This record gives sequence, structure tokens and C-alpha cells, in this order.
Amino acid sequence: MDETHTNHEKLDVAQAFKDSNIQGVLDDLDRELVGLKSVKTRIREIAAFLLVDRLRRDVGLTADRPVLHMSFTGRPGTGKTTVAMRMAQILHRLGYIRRDHVVVATRDDLVGQYIGHTAPKTKEVLKKAMGGVLLIDEAYYLYRSENERDYGQETIEILLQVMENQREDLVVMLAGYKERMDDFFRSNPGMRSRVAHHLDFPDFTLDELMQIAEIMLDQQQYTFDEPAREAFRAYVERRMALPDFANARSIRNAIDRIKLRQANRLYSGGGTVTKEELTRIDAADILKSRVFLEPPDRDVPIETTKRGETG
Repeated sequence: MDETHTNHEKLDVAQAFKDSNIQGVLDDLDRELVGLKSVKTRIREIAAFLLVDRLRRDVGLTADRPVLHMSFTGRPGTGKTTVAMRMAQILHRLGYIRRDHVVVATRDDLVGQYIGHTAPKTKEVLKKAMGGVLLIDEAYYLYRSENERDYGQETIEILLQVMENQREDLVVMLAGYKERMDDFFRSNPGMRSRVAHHLDFPDFTLDELMQIAEIMLDQQQYTFDEPAREAFRAYVERRMALPDFANARSIRNAIDRIKLRQANRLYSGGGTVTKEELTRIDAADILKSRVFLEPPDRDVPIETTKRGETG
């Protein structure tokens, strides 16, 4: 026990929380992400655990550094990158990492194409991320069981060493679809044993997606009139039924295309326009989408998502 503290000395947890400035990060998370109650609850629980861990260290209670590596599972567009960035801020403000930055990497950034190429690539990415957070998107692509000579296994072995031996200077977060991440961990038990926190990001509901759309439009100074709002809700219902739906990312992409149609409508109409017309999205701007030309359960995807992006 630290001689400067006694067993009965009172420690102000509320003041320690305030001094850490964590609340501002949690508030940002609430503003940025609609829904995701379970994820936000876990983030608060982790923050509270780390705050208490720091208080224990401050009074001389011996403790190993907590394992901070994490796994984020869920479909694209569910907020995994946003949460990783906010988690990095929390870790930095509590003193668990030196820098609150996040380096996002995929297999292409880490795995080489020939012998002797993988280790330098992997170590270069690790060097960039050191002191902060390394977020590996679609981490299961590092492991290809069908190819014994695949160089991804070399990256995994390097990561395992760093996650164990340099865990005081790097936090690794692995992200991807839940089912594939489960397979990845079953095939790589050493990786699972080094990951302390597993957060599952659920798909957004229809109402949540509508709320996300309204927030995006407001930020860009556009607005739906009521017929447009009803048309967009019908659009989202159809879009959600397609296999490549990417939650908030698909909503953002849809809004970008709707803005193009609105601009084309205004341009084609000629003449003058009012400020209100420049901000208003009409139902016609939405109903021209191809999702209304095909049944909602068709198998051919309309919109593809770019591999290597985290939601």
C-alpha cells in the first residue's frame, strides 16, 4: 500500500470522472450515433472500469495493466469506426495510450504478396499505430484456411506478439461481420485469448434509419416535405431487404443520389428558384430510385459497398 494513502482515505470518484473529461466523449458518442444502446452501455462500463483501475493505481494498489484489445462485430455502417475513435479518446484521457489516434488497416495494408514482403508491411503499419489504436477491418481476411502458404498467417503471428508484449503501447481492435469473426477466433484461439472486450453492433431499425437520414439532411441544410418523407421511408424499407444493405452508409449514399436528382430537377426546370426550393427534397427525387423498379426481395444488389470500410 502506498504510504501516502490510508485504507480509510476518501477518494472522490465523481471528481476523478469530471477531471478525466470522459463525459464529453460520451456526449459526442450520443450525438453522433442513433440507437446502439447496448454498445454505448458497454463503452460506459469499460470507461468506468478503467477509471477505477486508475484510482487503484493512484493509491498504490498493485494491478496488472488491463487487457484493452477489442472486437467489434456487426454489418457495415453500424458505427464501428466512430466508436473506435471515441474509445481511443477515452483511453488517451485516462492515460492508457499516448496518442488518441486510430490507424485503420485491412489485409491489403498488412499482408505481402511474396516471401519477405509481409513482415515489413505489417511492422510499418504497427509503427504508425504505436502509442494509439490499430483498427483492423474485416480481420478474418487475414486467415485463409484453404491456403496453407498464405502470408496472412505471418501477420497474425506478428500481431499476437505485439498484442502481448507491447500491449502498454498499442490497443488493437478487430472489426467485421459477426459470423466471420466468430470463425476467425475459433481458428485463431491465441487471438481470442488476447481480446478482452467483444462488442456486437446491431443493425439499425427502420425508425432509427429515418432519424439518421433526418440528421444527415439537417447537417447539410436539406429537408424532406411530408410526401418525400413517406417516399424515403418506403425506399428504406425496400433497401433494407437487399443483401448488400449497409445501414447508415447506405442511407448516406442514398441521400447523395437524391441530392443529385434534386439538383437535376431544379436545373432542368430552368427559371428562378427560392431558398426554400434549394433546401427541399421532393418525393419525385426519391421515387426515381431503382429500388422502386424492382421487387424488394430480388437477389441482384443495386448498391455495392466498398471492401475495407468499417461502419
